Amino acid sequence: MIKKHYILLLLVILTGHFTMLSADNVRPQAPSEGHRLGFQVIGNDTLYLAFLKDFYVFPDLKFKNRKQEEFYWRTVRDVKRALPYAKIVSAELYRVNILLGDIKSEKERKKYLSKYEKEVFKKYSPELVRLTINQGRLLLKLIDRETNTTSYDLIKQYRGNVAAFFWQGIARIFGSNLKSEYDAQGNDKIVERVITLVEAGQL
Repeated sequence: MIKKHYILLLLVILTGHFTMLSADNVRPQAPSEGHRLGFQVIGNDTLYLAFLKDFYVFPDLKFKNRKQEEFYWRTVRDVKRALPYAKIVSAELYRVNILLGDIKSEKERKKYLSKYEKEVFKKYSPELVRLTINQGRLLLKLIDRETNTTSYDLIKQYRGNVAAFFWQGIARIFGSNLKSEYDAQGNDKIVERVITLVEAGQL
């Protein structure tokens, strides 16, 4: 029952917000197999060009005990599960804000948000119910990372003060705080490191 309410909270937050080279002398090259490359002609020389991803190197982690190591790898697992949903929230926030900007009537705005909310619940509920409570807590923080806005403020902005206050109370039951901010240089330093490596394909 507790987890069900927690997943409902995450859904409310989710519904609350709604190189290739361009130089003239650079031409695409499409080999019959392998990777597509560009090439650039300089004088009599033809140089093949490939774009490489950034590669990140961090100091080795030194775990004091097995418990610390297990916690790190759980964090890796949880980031991989929660981060995509935080990015979805960010993308939806951008999309919905653009759409709402074209709706002048407050009645029509509420009608649109109500319809949007039902669609999001239907689409993401089966996936979010599979998150653990720890992954749900992490998702709340990652939403702040991706949107630069706390979950509390997002709910307040789109659903009002009463809804924000109510869901803050629900979050407290799970030891979470919708007003907490993501701290990449402090408490969330290890999480930020994991995110960097995951996004670079190194984890």
